[in-house]
Amino acid sequence: MIIHRDYRSASDSIVKVYDDRIEFYNPGRLPDSITVDDLLSNRYKSTPRNKLIADFCKSLGLIEKYGSGIRRVIEYFKDAELPQPDFRNISDGFLVTIYDKEMAKVGEKVGDRLTGNQIKIINLMISDSFVSAKDLSDRIGISVRKIETNISKLKELGYIKRVGPANGGCWEVEKRID
Repeated sequence: MIIHRDYRSASDSIVKVYDDRIEFYNPGRLPDSITVDDLLSNRYKSTPRNKLIADFCKSLGLIEKYGSGIRRVIEYFKDAELPQPDFRNISDGFLVTIYDKEMAKVGEKVGDRLTGNQIKIINLMISDSFVSAKDLSDRIGISVRKIETNISKLKELGYIKRVGPANGGCWEVEKRID
């Protein structure tokens, strides 16, 4: 994202994390001479938008050569048996979406549409039944209030219950998600 963004744009580079996918948005569309189909079929000549940054990253060994990134990303996903990322020009930028088939499978298995954060909460409670809402907040990266909202939902769905007092008690996971 650092190498390819259009630094003339005041827009931000954005990463959005959802339960089943991650979206990476960068200001700066593909050049008019390159289509997404060209990228996927490797029928294009790479033209770095920010040559100084690209050269610097190449000298550090962070990139191998110009124009090999998309092909390598697709290969990494194929080797990991993950769905191929989706690449597209949108608005004044470029969007890459990666999908996590494992999270989608978990959601299908449990039947109750659990969020990624709810699944993380359950897994953390399995590994540490004494984990606090504050610890969950720190480890997952959402507010204590959101943790408490998710815990209430998980209790309501019958996935977890509190055993003992609020201070000094522990969590019991009643429904496994594996």
